[in-house]
Amino acid sequence: MKNKVKRYRQFSELTQSQLANSIGVSRQTIHAIEKGKYVPSTVLALKLSKELKVKVEELFTLEIED
Repeated sequence: MKNKVKRYRQFSELTQSQLANSIGVSRQTIHAIEKGKYVPSTVLALKLSKELKVKVEELFTLEIED
């Protein structure tokens, strides 16, 4: 799965720590999501979507091998 979390986070002028604090996870979780090393739960994906003010489909897209 690909994601655009970093792009939208930077566009919103948020640090990884600020975004993490606002949705109740660690900065390391945000880092892992942005690097594609961690696939968030549905709840976490929805929280990210809400905080970054974009649709979930804008943040996450499936790849062929998914």
